[in-house]
Amino acid sequence: MNVLALAGGVGGAKLAAGLSQVVAQDDLTIVVNTGDDFDWMGLRICPDLDTVVYTLAGLDNPQTGWGVQNDTFHVLDSLRSMGCEAWFRVGDRDLATHLFRTRELQAGISLSEVTRAICRKIGIGIKVLPMTDSSVPTIVDTDEGTLTFQDYFVRRKCEPRTRGFTFRGIENATPAPGVLSALECANAIIVCPSNPFVSIGPILAVPGLKPALSASRATVVAISPIIAGRAVKGPTARMLGDAGMAVSAASVAGLYRDFVDLFVVDVADEMLRPQVESLGIGFRALPILMDTPQSRAALARTLIDMLA
Repeated sequence: MNVLALAGGVGGAKLAAGLSQVVAQDDLTIVVNTGDDFDWMGLRICPDLDTVVYTLAGLDNPQTGWGVQNDTFHVLDSLRSMGCEAWFRVGDRDLATHLFRTRELQAGISLSEVTRAICRKIGIGIKVLPMTDSSVPTIVDTDEGTLTFQDYFVRRKCEPRTRGFTFRGIENATPAPGVLSALECANAIIVCPSNPFVSIGPILAVPGLKPALSASRATVVAISPIIAGRAVKGPTARMLGDAGMAVSAASVAGLYRDFVDLFVVDVADEMLRPQVESLGIGFRALPILMDTPQSRAALARTLIDMLA
């Protein structure tokens, strides 16, 4: 069975890792958000791509959800001593990825090709694709004005109230090579438990992707990033509230109603069945908290068995 997953952030990376344990590597494709990519000290940083790749390789830092485990920060400490801003924490081993990526991009290599090379060098055989090779930075409209995503998310710690999101240049972007063909060939499409506004939203905004998703004959299942009225990680709950929506898995289901066949919530949210089914979407309640490698694999196995 060919499986395509749409992913971003820690939740997406965890489920991608779980799927990698139960789906043959030639049958699994992960399409990753690149809306939060930005330049730092002249280097191209791709936070969601790196989080997915590091997690698939078992290199991720489970305490932070970002970066490389057991990393050091000598370069960052030296930059700080020189008076440079250090609110975006890049570790020394992580820095090597950004140096390599930037060099390749400056040589004219596409982001999808660079990502493939990084995966190959650290032993990942799964197809990990950026949603687009174009630069489409997420801009956050807040009550304090517009902020770039990392400025809002990392420097400001999600404190400003959000009013909306735009993806600069998205109208001129195209899906990265292999994305549409993976959609066409997929028997099952999984929307990971990622932030619907700034992780899945940018993917859906790439011209051609949402229509292809809606037209797909594959079963499309989405997993809620909200459990019992709280986000497992990140600002999803805050963003739902800022949008005037209930902080509930049912609200996320409503955002996906145009293309999702089945919505999966945690067993703690079984009572939401009537709300979700009223949207014309199938409903399942499962243990979806992925707090161990075993729980990631268990959820992935349940999803694959259910879709098969």
